[in-house]
Amino acid sequence: MVWDVFSWSGMGPLIRLETTLTGDRYLSILPDHLHSFMSIVQSDGLGQFQQDNATPHASRVATKRLHKRSSDFRHFHWPPKSPEMNIIEEIRDALLHVVENRSPPPRTPMDLWTVLKDEWCELPPRYLQTFVESMLLRVAALLCVRGGPTRY
Repeated sequence: MVWDVFSWSGMGPLIRLETTLTGDRYLSILPDHLHSFMSIVQSDGLGQFQQDNATPHASRVATKRLHKRSSDFRHFHWPPKSPEMNIIEEIRDALLHVVENRSPPPRTPMDLWTVLKDEWCELPPRYLQTFVESMLLRVAALLCVRGGPTRY
């Protein structure tokens, strides 16, 4: 399992998780990786952090801590059961597709980790920007269907 982050300007760290992710473990990742990334790419404090609705992300402890840190950056909320709003999933799918089509394929967990890190860093900024730009349309579509499924 991995934790990742990206912005308009580029990829952030790809963090290998050795154990199951809990709310507390998730919170241990944020200070070293998310906060430093956000301070670099959004030094004006106008950045928005979007996460999926995975159980550790939506845990009481994580929600409370993110609310306390809201002065560092804004946390983008959206309805549960709206995976189409999470653009990181499309990026992860593209990454998985590249890894699956690699020749020769990774044979060990360490090979897979190496390939993932290499391919993660190769995603072009314009590719990321396309997804970020799509958020206005995604939010508008979500509002039109009152939180229901959209074409995304």
